[in-house]
Amino acid sequence: MKNYILLAVSLFALGSCSLDYDPVSDYSDVSEGVQEASADIVFKDKESIDSYMVSIRDAFKNSQEHWYLDRILEGDAHADNAYGGTTGAEVIPFETNSLDGANSVISRDWDNFLATVAVANKLICHIDDVSDQVLSPALKGQYVAEAKVLRAMTLFDMVRLWGNIPVITTVAGTITSETIEDVYGSYFPSQSTPKEAYQQIEADLLAVLDNQYALTNDVDDKTKLTKSVARMLLAKVYAEAPLRDYAKVIKYVDELTADGFSLVSQYGDLFEMNDAQTDAKYRNTSESIYEAHFTTGNGNWVTWMFGRNLINWDENFTWAKWVTPSRDLINLFAKEGDTQRYTQSIVYYSCSWSNYYSSSNYPFMYKIRSSVNSIIKYRYADALLLKAEALIMGESPNLPAAEAIINQIRNRAGLSDLPASATADQAALLQAYMDERRMELCFEGQRWFDLVRLGKMTDVMNKVYANDSGRLPQRQPFREINEILPIPQMAIDSNPNLVQNPGY
Repeated sequence: MKNYILLAVSLFALGSCSLDYDPVSDYSDVSEGVQEASADIVFKDKESIDSYMVSIRDAFKNSQEHWYLDRILEGDAHADNAYGGTTGAEVIPFETNSLDGANSVISRDWDNFLATVAVANKLICHIDDVSDQVLSPALKGQYVAEAKVLRAMTLFDMVRLWGNIPVITTVAGTITSETIEDVYGSYFPSQSTPKEAYQQIEADLLAVLDNQYALTNDVDDKTKLTKSVARMLLAKVYAEAPLRDYAKVIKYVDELTADGFSLVSQYGDLFEMNDAQTDAKYRNTSESIYEAHFTTGNGNWVTWMFGRNLINWDENFTWAKWVTPSRDLINLFAKEGDTQRYTQSIVYYSCSWSNYYSSSNYPFMYKIRSSVNSIIKYRYADALLLKAEALIMGESPNLPAAEAIINQIRNRAGLSDLPASATADQAALLQAYMDERRMELCFEGQRWFDLVRLGKMTDVMNKVYANDSGRLPQRQPFREINEILPIPQMAIDSNPNLVQNPGY
């Protein structure tokens, strides 16, 4: 086996090439150092570290595919908020519950997430090797904190998708006959349990909060990997079953409030364009915790995967789009009389296809409506609602306080307070809470994970096919094992230490 691996690595090194080669993030003895006595000098000076930080800071912006496009598919079309939208073999299984390890979306997400972890690990593991005196302890501390937020954010997305994932915190060394025993695990990592993954995420984020040099909230630039992003992630982490601690959810949401975050006065301010329809109406709002910015000439391309690009009306509008809003979601907006969030979330156009609706009046998700709109990954309304969940589900429930938060979110959307029937007891308020999150956060990739976290996935998803006349036929019932996705078969084929998730 050792000889086989050594031969395989040698052949790969001789014959491999990549059309996606990135000289900033990949090792290069020209740009980042030379080999001395068989030891890699990864970063030779402050300039090389500064250059590499570009890949850390732009990771979310430059990875629209697995951090936004696929997340809306997995979070909304896999749940009851949307249909797949297209007839593509990679998309429809999310709607019909027929996923398997050969799905190309799952495969590319797995690879891209692990690549992002590797980008973060490279800096975390090698920054202390730089002897350049210009790279001060303060700057080192800041850079490590940013990389740890990125690693934690990536692992959090991975563990919620797959459960059992490789938790990699090292950089693989060079394989030789002498080192293979030591580096084998880095090249072929086994999976950690979800609890172990969450513990690593928690450790990274707590280290960021303890780091005196970590960035704090910048009201003028929400693209930064700050302590506030770490607090948001910790609130989410402690709401999940492996480390569930609702008191800590409340603690970190309250700290976000202290950091200066608040709801914007108008829900549409998060998603609308300016009056001239040439740019986003706002960036860096008080509600945004972490976002990616796009401008003319450097725009996001995911807009035309979901609908129209309003600054280029006919761009790529000749084929069916992903993530078509479901009748079930539209009916919830109608039932609640929620016109503000409905019109900001769903728009109707005439189109040339009729997969789910008449082509003359076809609904599209609307939260990304141009190539220059920001993509918001974390926002304060999500945090506030998580606090309401903690007040409902914690060891000492405080239903009136949870109700007040839900009403705050509703009032911002132009709705009245919850009716008495929705606040009669814990079960009623939990359902009202879930409906509120569904309307507030639809098409932000949250719904599936809400259902799983609160133990509602199998019940909701096995009923929605009967309630929603537009869904494609359910291929198999949802079971608890479907809470996580299959491990990509290509990953299993290339790594003998990976084990497929049960049921796939």
